[in-house]
Amino acid sequence: MSNALPGGGTKSQPKAVILLSGGLDSTTILSIAQAEGFECYALSFSYGQRQAVELESAYRVAKAMSVAQHKIAEIDLRMFGGSALTADISVPKGRSSDTMGEGIPVTYVPARNTIFLAYALAWADVIQSNHIFIGVNALDYSGYPDCRPEYIEAFEGMANLATKMGVEGSQRIKIVAPLLHLSKAEIIQQGMLLGVDYTETISCYDPDHRGRACGECDACILRRKGFSDAGVPDPTAYVL
Repeated sequence: MSNALPGGGTKSQPKAVILLSGGLDSTTILSIAQAEGFECYALSFSYGQRQAVELESAYRVAKAMSVAQHKIAEIDLRMFGGSALTADISVPKGRSSDTMGEGIPVTYVPARNTIFLAYALAWADVIQSNHIFIGVNALDYSGYPDCRPEYIEAFEGMANLATKMGVEGSQRIKIVAPLLHLSKAEIIQQGMLLGVDYTETISCYDPDHRGRACGECDACILRRKGFSDAGVPDPTAYVL
């Protein structure tokens, strides 16, 4: 599915593919990429996630921020399951920060970032973009193996071996993860400096049928704490 949107930039602008989930982090990296002068091509995924409302957020964010193009790739990771986001497994609620830091949480979707980055890499190879932005975070995201610096470095190395652009191009493909070492509060503060409107974003793993955040899952707890620590009002509509 492709949603062509108005905007973009001039032909002289470098292009970047942005993994856009509709959440706080991905919206921030889109703003960062635009501030750095990139013409942005946003890529979202309908992968069978229970929080499918995030796709509506992604579309609204992409439209409001006038990306050059917004594509929604349709895949179905429910065929594998193994995650509270893609299978009939309860989303953990009300966990403490210490508990969140123990092991790999059940909200981890097996190989999700690898799959997403592979799609982004294919699009980047076609449009001749050597920058792919991803909003992974190694601090406030607890235990996800595909949010670590060594993972990003390894994928970047593979990307330059596995693509026409990487082999023939004059510039290396770069996997850009500007939020990797920032706290949630620091991410929000940076976004506010760039004029990001977080109203349309959603982070919740288990929103209700009206799209309201549950307020109790790990993502909601981290989001709430981030806004509080940043001293910024949280615009999120929570159930609790």
